[in-house]
Amino acid sequence: MKNAIIVHGRPEKDEYFDRQFPSPSNSHWLPWLQKELLILDILVQTPEFPEAFNPKYEKWLEVFQRFEINSDTILIGHSRGASFVLRWLSENDIKVGKVILVAPSILANPNVVFGFSDYEIDQNIIDKTNGVTMFYSTDDETSILESVNKIKSDIPNIKIREFLDRGHFTTDDGASEFPEILEEIKI
Repeated sequence: MKNAIIVHGRPEKDEYFDRQFPSPSNSHWLPWLQKELLILDILVQTPEFPEAFNPKYEKWLEVFQRFEINSDTILIGHSRGASFVLRWLSENDIKVGKVILVAPSILANPNVVFGFSDYEIDQNIIDKTNGVTMFYSTDDETSILESVNKIKSDIPNIKIREFLDRGHFTTDDGASEFPEILEEIKI
């Protein structure tokens, strides 16, 4: 049975503790995608990762390892979640399904984000998957565009979906739905 895991990004601390904002796994386009995948009979999990505003790779790994991951598993990561997915794939010798990276944030201040930047991307990562697609927008922050360029140079043959006006693919940028990801999963 196909399954999917959506790994959320890092919210700002004030947003994380503000009751007006949804939890990270229920933000932006993530709930919409979860529902669309369920309709396609794909069991999908959108776990909450601990202290999302102050992420530590090892703590996120403890949560992630609770899920069954195999060649039918689709991995989707947004921002810091994309960095998590890349590190996990780089360090594990397991075949997974499609991998979707959205506005990946792999470059970070190590005093703020722990373990999400200090690894080598496996240049053969595509061989461990049924394809890796990276979505980004040219109007995102400079650090995201630098991350995108690093990933492009480290992973030959990665599929790129470039946008001009989607920012960081958040609800602030109008992203409550993301049909392009769904299209990519269906291919």
